[in-house]
Amino acid sequence: MIDNKIIEIFKKSEDEIDKELKEIDNLCYFYSNKVLSAFRNNNISEVHFNSSTGYGYNDIGREAIEKVFSEVLGGEDSLVRSQFISGSHALTVTLFALLRPNDTLLSITGKPYDTLDEVIGIVDNPSSLKSFGVNYEQIDLIDNDFDYKSIEEKLNEKKIKVIEIQRSKGYSTRKSLTLDKIDKVIEFIRKIDKDVIIMIDNCYCEFVEYKSPLEIDNPADIIVGSLIKNLGGGISPNGAYVSGKKKLIDLVADRLTVPGEGREVGPTLGINRLILQGLFMAPSVVSSSLKTAILTSKVLDSLGYEVEPKYNEKRADIVQNIIFHDSDKLIKYCQGIQTGSPIDSNVTPIPWDMPGYVDKVIMAAGTFTQGSSIEISCDGPIRDPYIAYQQGGLTYEYGKIAVMYAVSNILK
Repeated sequence: MIDNKIIEIFKKSEDEIDKELKEIDNLCYFYSNKVLSAFRNNNISEVHFNSSTGYGYNDIGREAIEKVFSEVLGGEDSLVRSQFISGSHALTVTLFALLRPNDTLLSITGKPYDTLDEVIGIVDNPSSLKSFGVNYEQIDLIDNDFDYKSIEEKLNEKKIKVIEIQRSKGYSTRKSLTLDKIDKVIEFIRKIDKDVIIMIDNCYCEFVEYKSPLEIDNPADIIVGSLIKNLGGGISPNGAYVSGKKKLIDLVADRLTVPGEGREVGPTLGINRLILQGLFMAPSVVSSSLKTAILTSKVLDSLGYEVEPKYNEKRADIVQNIIFHDSDKLIKYCQGIQTGSPIDSNVTPIPWDMPGYVDKVIMAAGTFTQGSSIEISCDGPIRDPYIAYQQGGLTYEYGKIAVMYAVSNILK
Protein backbone atom coordinates (compact mmCIF):
# COMPACT_ATOMS: atom_id res chain seq x y z
CA MET A 1 0.00 0.00 0.00
CA ILE A 2 1.06 3.58 -0.67
CA ASP A 3 1.11 5.65 2.52
CA ASN A 4 -0.43 9.09 2.95
CA LYS A 5 2.94 10.85 2.99
CA ILE A 6 3.67 9.69 -0.58
CA ILE A 7 0.16 10.59 -1.73
CA GLU A 8 0.59 14.13 -0.37
CA ILE A 9 3.98 14.55 -2.08
CA PHE A 10 2.44 13.57 -5.41
CA LYS A 11 -0.65 15.73 -4.95
CA LYS A 12 1.47 18.80 -4.23
CA SER A 13 3.66 18.15 -7.28
CA GLU A 14 0.65 17.54 -9.50
CA ASP A 15 -0.88 20.89 -8.53
CA GLU A 16 2.35 22.59 -9.63
CA ILE A 17 2.49 21.00 -13.11
CA ASP A 18 -1.05 21.76 -14.24
CA LYS A 19 0.16 24.02 -17.09
CA GLU A 20 2.54 21.37 -18.46
CA LEU A 21 -0.13 18.65 -18.32
CA LYS A 22 -2.58 20.80 -20.28
CA GLU A 23 0.04 21.38 -22.98
CA ILE A 24 0.31 17.62 -23.38
CA ASP A 25 -3.47 17.42 -23.81
CA ASN A 26 -3.16 19.81 -26.77
CA LEU A 27 -0.44 17.64 -28.31
CA CYS A 28 -2.62 14.55 -27.85
CA TYR A 29 -5.53 16.22 -29.64
CA PHE A 30 -3.27 17.26 -32.53
CA TYR A 31 -2.01 13.73 -33.15
CA SER A 32 -5.39 12.12 -32.54
CA ASN A 33 -6.78 14.28 -35.34
CA LYS A 34 -3.82 13.48 -37.58
CA VAL A 35 -4.08 9.72 -37.07
CA LEU A 36 -7.86 9.71 -37.54
CA SER A 37 -7.46 11.69 -40.77
CA ALA A 38 -4.94 9.13 -42.07
CA PHE A 39 -7.36 6.28 -41.31
CA ARG A 40 -10.19 8.11 -43.06
CA ASN A 41 -8.10 9.20 -46.06
CA ASN A 42 -7.00 5.60 -46.65
CA ASN A 43 -10.50 4.15 -46.14
CA ILE A 44 -9.44 1.73 -43.43
CA SER A 45 -12.11 -0.93 -43.03
CA GLU A 46 -12.59 -4.35 -41.46
CA VAL A 47 -11.23 -6.07 -44.55
CA HIS A 48 -7.80 -4.63 -43.69
CA PHE A 49 -7.76 -6.69 -40.48
CA ASN A 50 -7.57 -9.94 -42.49
CA SER A 51 -4.52 -12.14 -42.15
CA SER A 52 -2.08 -13.57 -44.68
CA THR A 53 0.15 -16.63 -44.31
CA GLY A 54 3.03 -18.22 -46.16
CA TYR A 55 4.62 -15.74 -48.55
CA GLY A 56 2.10 -13.04 -47.70
CA TYR A 57 1.36 -12.02 -51.28
CA ASN A 58 -1.32 -9.40 -51.93
CA ASP A 59 -1.95 -8.47 -48.29
CA ILE A 60 -4.13 -5.39 -48.71
CA GLY A 61 -4.14 -4.75 -44.96
CA ARG A 62 -0.35 -4.58 -44.85
CA GLU A 63 -0.35 -2.19 -47.80
CA ALA A 64 -2.97 0.03 -46.16
CA ILE A 65 -1.03 0.12 -42.88
CA GLU A 66 2.08 1.34 -44.69
CA LYS A 67 0.10 4.08 -46.42
CA VAL A 68 -1.34 5.21 -43.08
CA PHE A 69 2.11 5.31 -41.45
CA SER A 70 3.50 7.26 -44.41
CA GLU A 71 0.78 9.88 -44.04
CA VAL A 72 1.16 10.16 -40.27
CA LEU A 73 4.97 10.41 -40.42
CA GLY A 74 5.25 12.44 -43.62
CA GLY A 75 7.24 9.84 -45.55
CA GLU A 76 7.05 9.07 -49.27
CA ASP A 77 6.82 5.41 -48.32
CA SER A 78 7.02 3.17 -45.27
CA LEU A 79 7.81 -0.41 -44.35
CA VAL A 80 5.83 -1.56 -41.28
CA ARG A 81 6.45 -5.20 -40.49
CA SER A 82 6.18 -7.74 -37.72
CA GLN A 83 9.27 -9.39 -39.24
CA PHE A 84 11.27 -6.64 -37.53
CA ILE A 85 11.77 -8.04 -34.03
CA SER A 86 12.82 -4.75 -32.45
CA GLY A 87 13.93 -1.21 -33.11
CA SER A 88 17.55 -2.40 -33.04
CA HIS A 89 16.73 -5.00 -35.68
CA ALA A 90 15.07 -2.39 -37.91
CA LEU A 91 18.12 -0.14 -37.52
CA THR A 92 20.40 -3.06 -38.38
CA VAL A 93 18.44 -3.96 -41.51
CA THR A 94 18.40 -0.32 -42.59
CA LEU A 95 22.15 0.12 -42.12
CA PHE A 96 22.93 -3.07 -44.05
CA ALA A 97 20.52 -1.94 -46.78
CA LEU A 98 22.12 1.47 -47.23
CA LEU A 99 25.81 0.67 -46.81
CA ARG A 100 28.22 -1.26 -49.03
CA PRO A 101 31.88 -2.39 -48.62
CA ASN A 102 34.25 0.60 -48.29
CA ASP A 103 31.36 2.96 -47.49
CA THR A 104 31.59 5.04 -44.32
CA LEU A 105 28.92 5.36 -41.64
CA LEU A 106 29.23 8.49 -39.51
CA SER A 107 27.37 8.94 -36.24
CA ILE A 108 27.19 12.61 -35.27
CA THR A 109 25.58 11.90 -31.89
CA GLY A 110 28.42 9.91 -30.39
CA LYS A 111 28.24 6.17 -29.86
CA PRO A 112 24.81 4.71 -30.58
CA TYR A 113 22.87 2.34 -28.30
CA ASP A 114 24.88 -0.50 -26.79
CA THR A 115 22.77 -2.97 -28.81
CA LEU A 116 24.38 -1.63 -32.01
CA ASP A 117 27.97 -2.15 -30.84
CA GLU A 118 28.25 -5.57 -32.48
CA VAL A 119 26.15 -4.50 -35.45
CA ILE A 120 28.60 -1.75 -36.32
CA GLY A 121 31.71 -3.61 -35.21
CA ILE A 122 32.64 -1.44 -32.24
CA VAL A 123 32.64 -4.79 -30.46
CA ASP A 124 34.01 -7.56 -32.69
CA ASN A 125 31.45 -9.76 -34.37
CA PRO A 126 32.00 -11.73 -37.60
CA SER A 127 28.59 -10.57 -38.88
CA SER A 128 29.12 -6.85 -38.22
CA LEU A 129 29.20 -4.03 -40.76
CA LYS A 130 32.93 -3.81 -40.10
CA SER A 131 33.39 -7.45 -41.13
CA PHE A 132 31.83 -6.55 -44.50
CA GLY A 133 34.28 -3.70 -45.00
CA VAL A 134 32.05 -0.84 -43.88
CA ASN A 135 33.93 1.89 -42.05
CA TYR A 136 32.57 3.59 -38.95
CA GLU A 137 33.41 6.98 -37.44
CA GLN A 138 31.71 9.09 -34.82
CA ILE A 139 31.59 12.68 -33.64
CA ASP A 140 30.50 13.36 -30.09
CA LEU A 141 28.06 16.07 -29.13
CA ILE A 142 29.34 19.22 -27.43
CA ASP A 143 27.19 20.69 -24.65
CA ASN A 144 24.18 18.69 -25.87
CA ASP A 145 24.42 20.02 -29.41
CA PHE A 146 26.16 19.02 -32.61
CA ASP A 147 29.86 19.62 -33.16
CA TYR A 148 29.47 21.63 -36.35
CA LYS A 149 33.19 22.24 -36.83
CA SER A 150 34.05 18.54 -36.69
CA ILE A 151 31.12 17.63 -38.94
CA GLU A 152 32.28 20.11 -41.58
CA GLU A 153 35.86 18.86 -41.38
CA LYS A 154 34.78 15.22 -41.70
CA LEU A 155 32.48 15.86 -44.67
CA ASN A 156 35.22 17.79 -46.47
CA GLU A 157 37.84 15.19 -45.62
CA LYS A 158 36.12 12.14 -47.13
CA LYS A 159 32.93 10.88 -48.73
CA ILE A 160 30.38 9.82 -46.13
CA LYS A 161 27.61 7.50 -47.32
CA VAL A 162 25.28 7.56 -44.29
CA ILE A 163 25.01 9.94 -41.35
CA GLU A 164 23.23 8.44 -38.36
CA ILE A 165 21.49 10.63 -35.78
CA GLN A 166 20.14 9.06 -32.61
CA ARG A 167 17.56 11.43 -31.18
CA SER A 168 17.01 9.77 -27.82
CA LYS A 169 19.82 9.71 -25.32
CA GLY A 170 20.16 5.95 -24.88
CA TYR A 171 22.23 4.97 -21.85
CA SER A 172 24.11 8.26 -21.82
CA THR A 173 24.11 11.45 -19.79
CA ARG A 174 23.43 13.80 -22.70
CA LYS A 175 20.07 15.36 -23.54
CA SER A 176 17.78 13.98 -26.21
CA LEU A 177 17.68 16.06 -29.38
CA THR A 178 14.76 18.30 -30.31
CA LEU A 179 13.65 18.77 -33.90
CA ASP A 180 14.92 22.37 -33.88
CA LYS A 181 18.45 21.05 -33.47
CA ILE A 182 17.89 18.28 -36.03
CA ASP A 183 16.56 20.76 -38.60
CA LYS A 184 19.52 23.08 -38.10
CA VAL A 185 22.18 20.40 -38.47
CA ILE A 186 20.58 18.87 -41.56
CA GLU A 187 20.50 22.29 -43.24
CA PHE A 188 24.20 22.64 -42.37
CA ILE A 189 25.06 19.19 -43.74
CA ARG A 190 23.16 19.71 -47.00
CA LYS A 191 25.20 22.82 -47.79
CA ILE A 192 28.33 20.67 -47.70
CA ASP A 193 27.02 17.40 -49.16
CA LYS A 194 23.52 17.27 -50.63
CA ASP A 195 23.74 13.54 -51.40
CA VAL A 196 24.72 12.02 -48.06
CA ILE A 197 21.92 9.85 -46.64
CA ILE A 198 20.68 11.13 -43.29
CA MET A 199 19.13 8.40 -41.18
CA ILE A 200 17.45 9.11 -37.86
CA ASP A 201 16.87 6.67 -35.04
CA ASN A 202 13.48 7.99 -33.96
CA CYS A 203 12.81 5.50 -31.14
CA TYR A 204 10.98 6.98 -28.13
CA CYS A 205 10.41 10.27 -29.98
CA GLU A 206 7.24 9.82 -32.02
CA PHE A 207 4.30 12.12 -31.17
CA VAL A 208 6.38 14.08 -28.64
CA GLU A 209 6.77 17.16 -30.85
CA TYR A 210 4.36 18.53 -33.44
CA LYS A 211 6.28 17.16 -36.45
CA SER A 212 8.30 14.12 -37.43
CA PRO A 213 11.89 14.41 -38.73
CA LEU A 214 10.44 13.86 -42.23
CA GLU A 215 8.25 16.98 -41.96
CA ILE A 216 10.70 19.66 -40.81
CA ASP A 217 12.05 22.35 -43.17
CA ASN A 218 15.19 20.28 -43.78
CA PRO A 219 13.89 16.72 -43.57
CA ALA A 220 15.83 13.53 -42.94
CA ASP A 221 15.94 10.89 -45.68
CA ILE A 222 14.84 7.95 -43.57
CA ILE A 223 13.67 7.33 -39.99
CA VAL A 224 13.38 4.16 -37.93
CA GLY A 225 11.30 3.26 -34.88
CA SER A 226 9.85 0.39 -32.87
CA LEU A 227 6.22 -0.66 -32.49
CA ILE A 228 6.68 -1.78 -28.90
CA LYS A 229 7.46 1.83 -28.12
CA ASN A 230 5.45 4.93 -28.99
CA LEU A 231 3.62 4.09 -32.21
CA GLY A 232 2.49 0.65 -31.05
CA GLY A 233 0.29 2.26 -28.42
CA GLY A 234 0.87 -0.63 -26.01
CA ILE A 235 -1.22 -2.87 -28.29
CA SER A 236 1.06 -3.95 -31.13
CA PRO A 237 2.79 -7.16 -29.90
CA ASN A 238 5.99 -6.59 -31.90
CA GLY A 239 7.36 -5.02 -35.06
CA ALA A 240 8.96 -1.80 -36.23
CA TYR A 241 8.72 0.73 -39.02
CA VAL A 242 11.04 2.45 -41.47
CA SER A 243 9.74 5.54 -43.27
CA GLY A 244 11.17 8.06 -45.71
CA LYS A 245 12.23 8.26 -49.35
CA LYS A 246 10.76 5.49 -51.49
CA LYS A 247 14.03 4.48 -53.14
CA LEU A 248 15.58 3.92 -49.71
CA ILE A 249 12.54 2.05 -48.37
CA ASP A 250 12.82 -0.29 -51.37
CA LEU A 251 16.43 -1.06 -50.41
CA VAL A 252 15.39 -1.80 -46.83
CA ALA A 253 12.56 -4.07 -48.02
CA ASP A 254 14.98 -6.06 -50.19
CA ARG A 255 17.33 -6.49 -47.26
CA LEU A 256 14.54 -7.49 -44.84
CA THR A 257 13.17 -10.17 -47.16
CA VAL A 258 14.67 -11.15 -50.53
CA PRO A 259 16.16 -8.93 -53.26
CA GLY A 260 13.65 -8.89 -56.05
CA GLU A 261 10.72 -9.71 -53.75
CA GLY A 262 11.14 -6.96 -51.16
CA ARG A 263 7.93 -5.54 -49.77
CA GLU A 264 5.70 -7.92 -51.75
CA VAL A 265 6.29 -10.72 -49.26
CA GLY A 266 5.94 -11.02 -45.50
CA PRO A 267 2.85 -12.66 -43.99
CA THR A 268 0.98 -10.63 -41.41
CA LEU A 269 -0.29 -13.66 -39.44
CA GLY A 270 -3.19 -11.77 -37.88
CA ILE A 271 -1.29 -8.71 -36.64
CA ASN A 272 -2.87 -6.06 -38.90
CA ARG A 273 -5.69 -5.10 -36.57
CA LEU A 274 -3.30 -4.82 -33.62
CA ILE A 275 -0.90 -2.55 -35.51
CA LEU A 276 -3.74 -0.31 -36.66
CA GLN A 277 -5.37 -0.23 -33.24
CA GLY A 278 -2.01 0.46 -31.61
CA LEU A 279 -1.35 3.42 -33.89
CA PHE A 280 -4.89 4.68 -33.25
CA MET A 281 -4.27 4.64 -29.49
CA ALA A 282 -0.70 5.96 -29.72
CA PRO A 283 -1.49 9.69 -29.28
CA SER A 284 -3.25 8.97 -26.00
CA VAL A 285 -0.62 6.51 -24.77
CA VAL A 286 2.31 8.80 -25.64
CA SER A 287 0.45 11.61 -23.90
CA SER A 288 0.10 9.47 -20.77
CA SER A 289 3.79 8.58 -20.93
CA LEU A 290 4.77 12.24 -21.18
CA LYS A 291 2.54 13.18 -18.26
CA THR A 292 4.03 10.37 -16.19
CA ALA A 293 7.54 11.60 -17.07
CA ILE A 294 6.70 15.21 -16.15
CA LEU A 295 5.23 14.16 -12.81
CA THR A 296 8.23 11.93 -12.10
CA SER A 297 10.60 14.78 -12.84
CA LYS A 298 8.73 17.15 -10.55
CA VAL A 299 8.43 14.69 -7.64
CA LEU A 300 12.03 13.46 -7.72
CA ASP A 301 13.34 16.99 -8.11
CA SER A 302 11.32 18.08 -5.08
CA LEU A 303 12.91 15.24 -3.12
CA GLY A 304 16.41 16.48 -3.97
CA TYR A 305 17.33 14.07 -6.76
CA GLU A 306 18.94 15.18 -10.00
CA VAL A 307 16.57 14.77 -12.97
CA GLU A 308 16.79 15.29 -16.72
CA PRO A 309 14.80 16.79 -18.28
CA LYS A 310 13.25 19.11 -15.70
CA TYR A 311 9.47 19.00 -15.53
CA ASN A 312 9.07 22.28 -17.46
CA GLU A 313 11.74 21.71 -20.12
CA LYS A 314 10.96 21.00 -23.76
CA ARG A 315 11.02 17.26 -24.42
CA ALA A 316 12.20 15.29 -27.42
CA ASP A 317 11.25 11.81 -26.20
CA ILE A 318 9.33 9.96 -23.49
CA VAL A 319 12.44 9.06 -21.46
CA GLN A 320 12.88 10.51 -17.97
CA ASN A 321 16.28 10.27 -16.31
CA ILE A 322 16.80 10.15 -12.57
CA ILE A 323 20.48 10.43 -11.67
CA PHE A 324 21.01 8.70 -8.33
CA HIS A 325 24.83 8.62 -8.02
CA ASP A 326 24.12 5.51 -5.96
CA SER A 327 23.71 1.97 -7.32
CA ASP A 328 21.49 0.91 -4.43
CA LYS A 329 19.02 3.74 -5.06
CA LEU A 330 18.93 2.92 -8.78
CA ILE A 331 18.18 -0.73 -8.03
CA LYS A 332 15.52 0.08 -5.42
CA TYR A 333 13.77 2.55 -7.73
CA CYS A 334 13.56 0.01 -10.56
CA GLN A 335 12.34 -2.63 -8.13
CA GLY A 336 9.61 -0.24 -7.00
CA ILE A 337 8.47 0.25 -10.61
CA GLN A 338 8.22 -3.53 -10.93
CA THR A 339 6.11 -3.72 -7.78
CA GLY A 340 3.72 -1.15 -9.25
CA SER A 341 3.39 -3.00 -12.55
CA PRO A 342 0.43 -5.20 -13.55
CA ILE A 343 2.48 -8.22 -14.65
CA ASP A 344 5.09 -9.98 -12.47
CA SER A 345 4.62 -7.49 -9.64
CA ASN A 346 5.82 -10.23 -7.27
CA VAL A 347 9.16 -10.47 -9.07
CA THR A 348 12.25 -8.59 -7.83
CA PRO A 349 14.49 -7.53 -10.74
CA ILE A 350 18.23 -7.65 -10.16
CA PRO A 351 21.18 -6.50 -12.30
CA TRP A 352 22.37 -9.11 -14.78
CA ASP A 353 24.38 -9.58 -17.95
CA MET A 354 22.23 -8.90 -21.02
CA PRO A 355 23.05 -9.66 -24.67
CA GLY A 356 24.27 -6.53 -26.43
CA TYR A 357 25.18 -4.59 -23.27
CA VAL A 358 28.64 -4.09 -21.79
CA ASP A 359 27.62 -3.48 -18.16
CA LYS A 360 25.17 -5.35 -16.01
CA VAL A 361 21.70 -3.88 -16.47
CA ILE A 362 18.68 -3.78 -14.22
CA MET A 363 15.37 -3.81 -16.05
CA ALA A 364 11.94 -3.39 -14.55
CA ALA A 365 9.05 -3.98 -16.93
CA GLY A 366 5.91 -5.68 -15.72
CA THR A 367 4.43 -5.47 -19.19
CA PHE A 368 1.84 -7.33 -21.26
CA THR A 369 4.32 -7.38 -24.16
CA GLN A 370 7.87 -8.44 -23.36
CA GLY A 371 10.22 -5.46 -23.53
CA SER A 372 7.45 -2.95 -24.22
CA SER A 373 8.90 0.26 -22.83
CA ILE A 374 5.77 2.28 -23.66
CA GLU A 375 3.73 0.49 -20.97
CA ILE A 376 5.77 1.41 -17.89
CA SER A 377 9.38 0.45 -17.57
CA CYS A 378 12.57 1.57 -15.92
CA ASP A 379 16.09 0.36 -16.47
CA GLY A 380 19.70 1.37 -16.32
CA PRO A 381 23.25 0.07 -16.54
CA ILE A 382 25.05 -0.48 -13.27
CA ARG A 383 27.70 2.14 -13.89
CA ASP A 384 28.41 5.60 -12.56
CA PRO A 385 26.48 7.96 -12.30
CA TYR A 386 23.77 5.29 -11.83
CA ILE A 387 20.94 6.67 -13.92
CA ALA A 388 17.42 5.28 -14.04
CA TYR A 389 15.89 5.57 -17.51
CA GLN A 390 12.13 5.54 -17.11
CA GLN A 391 9.70 5.31 -20.01
CA GLY A 392 6.01 4.86 -20.56
CA GLY A 393 2.67 4.68 -18.88
CA LEU A 394 -0.31 3.22 -20.79
CA THR A 395 -2.44 5.60 -18.79
CA TYR A 396 -1.33 8.53 -16.67
CA GLU A 397 -3.03 6.98 -13.64
CA TYR A 398 -1.20 3.66 -13.96
CA GLY A 399 2.09 5.47 -14.56
CA LYS A 400 1.59 7.66 -11.49
CA ILE A 401 0.84 4.67 -9.28
CA ALA A 402 3.97 2.83 -10.46
CA VAL A 403 6.13 5.87 -9.71
CA MET A 404 4.52 6.12 -6.26
CA TYR A 405 5.69 2.59 -5.52
CA ALA A 406 9.18 3.43 -6.81
CA VAL A 407 9.45 6.57 -4.67
CA SER A 408 8.14 4.66 -1.64
CA ASN A 409 10.86 2.08 -2.16
CA ILE A 410 13.75 4.56 -2.21
CA LEU A 411 12.39 6.48 0.80
CA LYS A 412 12.14 3.41 3.02
